[in-house]
Amino acid sequence: MAKQQSYDVVSDFIDFLNASPTAFHAVDEAKKRLKSAGFQQLSERELWDLQPGHKYFFTRNHSTVVAFAVGKKYVAGNGFYIIGAHTDSPCLKLKPVSKVVKGGILEVGVQIYGGGLWHTWFDRDLTVAGRVIVREENAGSVSYSHHLVRIEEPIMRIPTLAIHLDKTVSSDGFKFNNETHLIPILATSLKGELNKLSSENGPVENGNQTDGNKAIDKTGTTNTKHHLLLLQLLASKLGCEPDDIYDFELQACDTQPSTVGGAAREFIFSGRLDNLCMSFCSLKALIDATSSESSLEEETGVRMVALFDHEEVGSASAQGAGSPVMLNAVTRVTNTFGTNPNLLEKAAQRSYLVSADMAHALHPNYMEKHEVNHQPKLHGGLVIKNNANQRYATNAVTSFYFREIATKHNLPVQDFVVRNDMSCGSTIGPILASGVGIRTVDVGAPQLSMHSIREICAVDDVKYSYEHFKAFYQEFSHLDGKMVVDI
Repeated sequence: MAKQQSYDVVSDFIDFLNASPTAFHAVDEAKKRLKSAGFQQLSERELWDLQPGHKYFFTRNHSTVVAFAVGKKYVAGNGFYIIGAHTDSPCLKLKPVSKVVKGGILEVGVQIYGGGLWHTWFDRDLTVAGRVIVREENAGSVSYSHHLVRIEEPIMRIPTLAIHLDKTVSSDGFKFNNETHLIPILATSLKGELNKLSSENGPVENGNQTDGNKAIDKTGTTNTKHHLLLLQLLASKLGCEPDDIYDFELQACDTQPSTVGGAAREFIFSGRLDNLCMSFCSLKALIDATSSESSLEEETGVRMVALFDHEEVGSASAQGAGSPVMLNAVTRVTNTFGTNPNLLEKAAQRSYLVSADMAHALHPNYMEKHEVNHQPKLHGGLVIKNNANQRYATNAVTSFYFREIATKHNLPVQDFVVRNDMSCGSTIGPILASGVGIRTVDVGAPQLSMHSIREICAVDDVKYSYEHFKAFYQEFSHLDGKMVVDI
């Protein structure tokens, strides 16, 4: 039975990954799952009418999602039990003017997002996905809306230079310039022009008819920002005309699907494991920890998951962890059930945050990169991250809670601290701990190839993470009563 449950969780995770090429798609998939589980969607633009024992969620920018379940015994001033993760991953995003033509080749200008291992993007079959702002006309009325789009077929590639033309690559390593060399090719100019003529004169290759005038934008000038061929592909997917596309946020995506791999079928090979793995595990844990009629019967707090955008670039955006989105959510829930102005501070001190972001597993070929007593292993369970300089928000009290849950459920946990002679990354943990004042522990499942276009984690660690997070939601309010610090 345990093996079957593990398979079900991993299979569900693979489906989530393959449905989520971008942060927008990840939030859209989360919305579908939450609605299916009985969560009611709220709007931040409206007043909230909340009830104990009910489940809710809202999105911001369609790239951040916050979901919560109010305990039936909740009263204003009680705590929030939160798992926070992020929806974004390092990638190549299309520039506002992406049209590039060089040497008879149509290329797509991109800008780097986050700290990716950009050499892994060469010689991969790429496509584009993201959101598009589309003009819509109905009965003479014009409106604008955002639509998610994803071209499934491989349409781009960043080719490497032949070794015959770069004799030093073997001795000096693969070196490239992010601006001049990291540019995907879309088509040859010859084929692009033929496609344009076909579009203007009749059916294009996919069979869709487009008016030749659609190559002209609304100002009456030739569209020079993006290749018409790319716009035609997007329009075909969206069921609109190229000149109805007013703007977009698109990124290059690998077309190879996520999968279970390894000789013993023990690994997950995929892009975006950092941090869709923790996003999925926390989301599924909240849904399953609130699925039955009795789930919230004895709950005195609010169980919450918050999946933020823009962690990979510092979280300083309207929908990042550095924004007021978390504080806004906690404030609005608290104020719905009580009016005393001191209740918010009381709730913050009774709350607890699990900052969940993937961790660095021990690499067998670079073992010297890990401190000897802190070498997280694949299949070893969630890693508790520590840093004396507050790059992680863990302390003895917050880690105690997390270990106690693991001990009770016989779940493995590991410890990580970076070597003193190496720099340390960070997470949303310190941002939220300092900004909202919530007790925080930083954890993450171990993985290899972090920030590569193709990453690796262990099947077992997905199961362990999900089970640990689910147990946290179910038991933290009871466990918290056993620990007293500030008296």
